[in-house]
Amino acid sequence: MLVPIFTLKLNHKINPRMVTMGKFDGIHPCLTAATQAGKVFIHNPHTRGQRQATHRLSQSAQDSDISLLNINQAVSCLTSGTLGPNTTGDTLLVGSQTNLLAYDVHDNTDIFYREVTDGANAIVLGKLGDISSPLAIIGGNCALQGFDFEGNDQFWTVTGDNVRSLVLFDFTGDGKNELLVGSEDFDIRVFKEDELVSEMAENETVTSLCHMHDSRFGYALANGTVGVYDRTARYWRIKSKNHAMSIHAFDLNADGVVELITGWSNGKIDARSDRTGEVIFKDNFSSSVAGVVEGDYRMDGKIQLICTSVEGEVRGYLPASKEMKGNLMDSSVEQDLVRELSQRKQNLLLELRNYEENAKAAPGASEGDSGMGVIPANTQLQTALAVRAATESQKAHIELSISTPNETIIRSVLIFAEGIFEGESHVVHPSPQNLSGCVRVPIIPPKDIPVDLHVKAFVGGKNSTQFHVFEITRQLPRFSMYDYNVQHGGPQPTGRVTFSINDRPQRVVMWLNQNFLLPEGIESPDVAFTCLRGGGLLRISMQTSGEITLNTDDIDLAGDLVQSLTSFLAIEDLQAEADFPSYFQELRTTLTEVDEFHSVHQKLTAAMADHSNHIRNMLVQAEDARLMGDMRNMKKRYIELYDLNRDLINEYKIRSNNHNALLSCLKSVNQAIQRAGRLRVGKPKNQVISACRDAIKNNNVNALFKIMKAGTASS
Repeated sequence: MLVPIFTLKLNHKINPRMVTMGKFDGIHPCLTAATQAGKVFIHNPHTRGQRQATHRLSQSAQDSDISLLNINQAVSCLTSGTLGPNTTGDTLLVGSQTNLLAYDVHDNTDIFYREVTDGANAIVLGKLGDISSPLAIIGGNCALQGFDFEGNDQFWTVTGDNVRSLVLFDFTGDGKNELLVGSEDFDIRVFKEDELVSEMAENETVTSLCHMHDSRFGYALANGTVGVYDRTARYWRIKSKNHAMSIHAFDLNADGVVELITGWSNGKIDARSDRTGEVIFKDNFSSSVAGVVEGDYRMDGKIQLICTSVEGEVRGYLPASKEMKGNLMDSSVEQDLVRELSQRKQNLLLELRNYEENAKAAPGASEGDSGMGVIPANTQLQTALAVRAATESQKAHIELSISTPNETIIRSVLIFAEGIFEGESHVVHPSPQNLSGCVRVPIIPPKDIPVDLHVKAFVGGKNSTQFHVFEITRQLPRFSMYDYNVQHGGPQPTGRVTFSINDRPQRVVMWLNQNFLLPEGIESPDVAFTCLRGGGLLRISMQTSGEITLNTDDIDLAGDLVQSLTSFLAIEDLQAEADFPSYFQELRTTLTEVDEFHSVHQKLTAAMADHSNHIRNMLVQAEDARLMGDMRNMKKRYIELYDLNRDLINEYKIRSNNHNALLSCLKSVNQAIQRAGRLRVGKPKNQVISACRDAIKNNNVNALFKIMKAGTASS
């Protein structure tokens, strides 16, 4: 358990998820956090009165222990750690939407200041794979970029959506770090350098990731879910109505195994067992938690857990000694456990009473006359999935049919499914007039991912007041929202992907049956489907030579199909040829817009610099006129200044809109590279992503499209 050992009140508000601990002089740990107005504060109570205000660093007027680092931009992420080989202590890294600053706090100097066009939403510092030097890796607009201590770009790749969280650790157990990336498309991706090795699909934006031990890591989602994975298997998860602001791994009961510490938006701090998710400690702040870190802040050789709130309150905790195990913090957890056990006891007693009343029921009474819920012994729950096309009254959907084989009725159905229903559960409760032995539930999966449907149904007689609960789990196939199309009529798709495999057609048919809702008796890999979401056509065909062609205008769907098929057939490397005329035309337009936005950006920057010089000159002239008592000229100059200032503000708004439009276009370009990569597997995929980036760097649009269509530049 944890015992609070110190509390600090810092007169600075703290931005959520932007807190770190760094030994900037190599000895003393300093709490560092981003605050409002584009500043970073460094709290260092160890060397009072020894700091001079120079360069970016200035002393706080309110607190002598705090130094302020002026970034002059809204900070979007920060971290600290060892970056260079010859630095005295840790390097502070501060990311914004346009730049990355590596700062030596001890020497008050910039190590490097780099422009990052894709922004920096998340940052992590450490070694990745076989790259020899530590990297500062930032995740931004669908892209990942790694810089060494000199600011050189040593690592770059694309990912599916805007990056929100990053962590480095040995995921595969090969002694080298992999990069885990949480993004806004609900996926956790694992990169071995620039190769994607694993993907875990969640049902909300992944806001935080932290390494726990071995291959186990904690994660938090934007909907209040917190949990733990061991490699690709989820151990446990819990969901709260509050949002998890920060997660951290810390051993609070000295058993050698770290617990998952979570700071919540309502100010609660809790620690959960890494095995079960059970709460073993909790405490409360008066405002939302901003961050959770650890360090020897009292310089006494003991590592403290340090929690900060957005209002600037800081608390340090130590694991309790054995003599203090009976403190108040423990008793509240024990009270919760007693309350939970007594609730379970009440539920079991109620269940026992129902069984006793059932046993007393008259043996001659049929289940229809009795309200006791006695049902025939052969009663079982049967489920079926069917694709239903759109009608005038209902959207296209998957119909889950739940039925019983006899006269019993289904009183209500409860379905748990991740990412399909709001709140993850759905209840069907027919009115008494419409009770029957069959319930049909429409399901519309928003994305092409396999989903487990956990169904609970209340089954009983027509007049029952007590019901038997039947539980059953049914998996919804990954591509269930595609309706098997017997007639191949309608407009044919112009997009296609072609690749060759060394496998039997029967294996492809097995994959089709596992991933689509097909009618029985399909034995050929040549099939056509209608997409229920967009109405487009999908055709899959296979030649006797093993060449497979996927015809669809949806490049995302083509990528998902390639990845799913190669995973099923255990194919490690796959080269493919692709052509998506309409998508590539859109991309060509986007690339033209990027060039236009860049040119507008340069013109606006030059115009603003001119205006700034004019303002400086006019201000000097206005002040000269004031000192000389020439009020007419002074007034004239200040009116001109007012007009120039108004023009500057208008230009800034134009520049801001231009920048946002540019970011949107760059995101589309990064996503296009990611999509082109997903049409291949293994080395060909990495080569395509790398070659696409080189083509964009060299502004060679024709080479870019050639690579996307044919694979690597050499082909």
